[in-house]
This record gives sequence, structure tokens and C-alpha cells, in this order.
Amino acid sequence: MFWFDKQNEDTVFMDNRQIDTKLCDGRKLIVEPDIVADFKNMPFKDSTFYLVVFDPPHLKQAGQNSWIAKKYGTLDKQTWPQDIRQGFSECMRVLKPNGTLIFKWNEEQIKLKDILKVIEYKPLFGNKRAKTHWLVFMK
Repeated sequence: MFWFDKQNEDTVFMDNRQIDTKLCDGRKLIVEPDIVADFKNMPFKDSTFYLVVFDPPHLKQAGQNSWIAKKYGTLDKQTWPQDIRQGFSECMRVLKPNGTLIFKWNEEQIKLKDILKVIEYKPLFGNKRAKTHWLVFMK
């Protein structure tokens, strides 16, 4: 949702779903990634990218048919810590040496401090004051 140019030829967009629907307020929602895959098992070779942006679902509770679940997806209530840890590992695996990982997280339901406890990496820098955080990691 934050990309300025969703057609950028230098970018590979990946999501675990494709959606073409209308939200409850009538707005059209289209999720049309280049590759449909799970962030826990990315279909890329090791050391493929110089830059990875990891923007996983931030919610573990949302109505199944709610607009927020459709728009952003949801995490599994029980396995989210392992899923986020695996996602970080996959992001680092597909990064080239000295590559950069940008991580976006909204702490509406899960605090950033709890995310940082389950991953094996420490951010270089990022914003700490907003509800939505952007953190930078380096491989």
C-alpha cells in the first residue's frame, strides 16, 4: 500500500494472495503481486537481492471478512512469533552480503518490543515514536 510505483520494473512484489474485490465502503481493493508465495518460504535463490522490504501482516485478530483483514491480511494467533522469525530468516537468506532489509511494523496488536524479542537480528536504526515503525537491518 505504501509503494509510489507499483509497476516499477526493478521491483518484485510478492504476497501470499491475489485479491480483486470491493471493500464495504465501495472502494476497490486489488492485490496483484508478481509472485504469489509465503514469506516463510520464498521462491528465490540465496543472495538474490540487494534490498528487501518486509511488510508482513500486523494483525492477529480481525474479522475474516473485514475490510482490514482483506486489505492487510492477518497472522496466525498461535504461530505468529515463529512465522515472523521464519520470515526474517528468509529475508536475510535472499539478501546479498551487505544487503539491506527494511522492515515495516504497526503495533496496533503486537508491540514492536515483542517482535524484536522473537527475531535474531538487531536493527541499525528506525523510528521508535510512531505506531507504525520502519526499521533498517543489514546482512
